[in-house]
Amino acid sequence: MKYRALFATRKTQTPQTEGLIGMTENSAGGYAYPVDNWTRLARFLILGSEGGTYYIGERPLTVENALSVKACIEEDGLRVVQTVVEISTDGRAPKNDPALFVLAMAAGLGNEDTRKAALAALPKVARTGTHLLHFADFVEGFRGWGRGLKRAVADWYLKMDSERLSLQLVKYKQRDGWSHRDLLRLAHPKTEEADKRALLGWTVQPENAERVAEAADKFRLIDGMVRIQNTENVKDAVEIIRNFSLPREVVPTELLNEQEIWNALLVDMPMTAMIRNLAKMTSIGLLATGSDAADYIADTIRNPAVIRKARVHPLTLLMAQKTYASGRGLRGSLSWAPVASVIDALDDAFYTSFKNIEPTGARIMLALDVSGSMATPIAGSSLLASEASAAMALVTAATEKHVHIVGFTADENWDAGVHFKGGLPKYNIGRAGLVPLPISAKQRLDDVCKSVSGLTFGPTDCALPMLYAMDKGLKIDAFVIYTDSETWFGQIHPVEALRRYREKAGIAAKLIVVGMTSNGFSIADPNDAGMMDVVGFDSAAPRVIADFMRDSSPSYEEAAE
Repeated sequence: MKYRALFATRKTQTPQTEGLIGMTENSAGGYAYPVDNWTRLARFLILGSEGGTYYIGERPLTVENALSVKACIEEDGLRVVQTVVEISTDGRAPKNDPALFVLAMAAGLGNEDTRKAALAALPKVARTGTHLLHFADFVEGFRGWGRGLKRAVADWYLKMDSERLSLQLVKYKQRDGWSHRDLLRLAHPKTEEADKRALLGWTVQPENAERVAEAADKFRLIDGMVRIQNTENVKDAVEIIRNFSLPREVVPTELLNEQEIWNALLVDMPMTAMIRNLAKMTSIGLLATGSDAADYIADTIRNPAVIRKARVHPLTLLMAQKTYASGRGLRGSLSWAPVASVIDALDDAFYTSFKNIEPTGARIMLALDVSGSMATPIAGSSLLASEASAAMALVTAATEKHVHIVGFTADENWDAGVHFKGGLPKYNIGRAGLVPLPISAKQRLDDVCKSVSGLTFGPTDCALPMLYAMDKGLKIDAFVIYTDSETWFGQIHPVEALRRYREKAGIAAKLIVVGMTSNGFSIADPNDAGMMDVVGFDSAAPRVIADFMRDSSPSYEEAAE
């Protein structure tokens, strides 16, 4: 009998429908390595679970992630809080809601030290009024309103500069069924500062004329808000906006179709608000080719200092570029004629928003999973995981000189019975296999997204990049695969294919798996120092990947020993 063919701890070829030692069944029916709870915590903080994935719904995916978070809190709650603060304050995640949710879990489920640390970190993670109101909704799911929580919320109001606090209270009045009035009545913050007392008193009793007058007398922002709500004249409203630096949120809706109003708002508009309102400003004619407003916005959007200060995430810019370039909103009937200079500025800003990346000089193969399971939105956005992975690949292509970019795809007639030759999958164009992707560093983001979304989806065999490189005699230092790790197709596991490539090429090639969903699987062997998991669309991911590639690697013979 060929006992080794039936059982071995280190097989050289095992179908992906069968597991290797240490693997577990994934949601697609194949096998992959389970990631540890800390990796899953990072994935959840950056990618969230909104919308679920192709194979698992939003609710069960959220529950799975929450259970992993709970396990991390039980193991080392202080480390959880530190991780939340780092990812949130560095702007590494496209949305802050997962960070607020995990902080709320730590504040409710952790031991005494963890709860104290979580509540002390509240101002760092909940940086705006909206964040605080979201946290209030989340935290009620894990604890009651004891003294510690009330004191932390009270401190959020009391320790913030009064002028900044007035902006938070004016812009973000209520979210998730909570208002600042509700929180102030719960927390009862007390202060000797007359200005802050007037501000908080107005927030609790906005219908009280005396409170309104007192707050308006002490805060120009509230004074301006009262004035603009009592005018319908565009010229007067423009003057009020400019004199009092009002945000869009306090401008009456009926005035927001006027070019003059938006032109006045633009002067003090934060970058995130600017990006969010590009379509509106274009539809009313304020942004047009060659206009002063378009030039001002383009210069602001591509300013590195502004991007860093605003913590604008790459995914936000990618979504904005894709939507704005399309000329039509995802909801409603709003349409516009996109301005080329603004599209180009968003394109430039996308690259700038990633952490500084130094080229490694490595020979790299980027493999993009564009299968059906990757045709699901990422991080609660309208952007597909396959499109996001192509955009991230573009960052590497723009940085490195020696890059091969391929995608897993199939023709319309693929059939599981005809993919194999000599016991191994084909890697050539057609059927289920690998295709070169026409992605160039000179392309615009929206063009890349279109090229990827137009591919024919099929099964994904993540072993193919290594088999392709081996067959073609390519010298590859690092294989970077963007995937959800929900793979089941193929007659050999990726880790086996990588080891085969290392043996044949004599190169200690590395494998970097970029996880594009917050599930619990990876095709990378956690026990192999030459393999690594990275969270997709972490703004630090390209730099982390480059650093991993740059680490001096031993020869294959040394690594094998």
